[in-house]
Amino acid sequence: MLLDLLKRYKVVLASNSPRRRELLADLGIDFEVRTINGIDESYPAQLPVLEIAEYISRKKAEAYRAEMASDELIITADTVVILGNEVLGKPHDADDARRMLRALSGKTHKVVTGVTIVTEGAMRSFSAVTDVEFAPLSDEDIDYYVDNYRPLDKAGAYGIQEWIGCMGVRHISGSFYNVMGLPLHRLYNELDKCIIHNA
Repeated sequence: MLLDLLKRYKVVLASNSPRRRELLADLGIDFEVRTINGIDESYPAQLPVLEIAEYISRKKAEAYRAEMASDELIITADTVVILGNEVLGKPHDADDARRMLRALSGKTHKVVTGVTIVTEGAMRSFSAVTDVEFAPLSDEDIDYYVDNYRPLDKAGAYGIQEWIGCMGVRHISGSFYNVMGLPLHRLYNELDKCIIHNA
């Protein structure tokens, strides 16, 4: 069983995200959290939008790989929201959050999470894509969410697990957990492949 095989590693989640910590814990994996400040998360302007999250997750992994111990397994991730061909990152302020939510209102967008798994002998990267359809959101809905929740630390200015997701998301196609920031089913299977490859 994967959980038994993982015991040979010290698993490290390289993320500040409280949602990713909760999600990884839900898989039953023992891990510690480690963060490095100041990692460059830029990407080439010509990079296809669906490849951005995975590209950034690999950049993060390279930063941690330089300092990892031989018995560690490190997981890095990055999530982006894509509307049309525009990448919606974390909003700069409340007005920017309102702008993003107005843009998402009544439309379908993509949430892409890129994940990289690193051990001493291997590096595996993958992306998961989920389509999310919002019902039309009124200005009152948007103001209530921005004023009462914390959209500034979330790509696209919303958390699907919060009020606005409960009342505003009409349909999703793909992993719900991916929209929260970590595609658990895919991660579990990729960890299994990584462990078997290194056995």
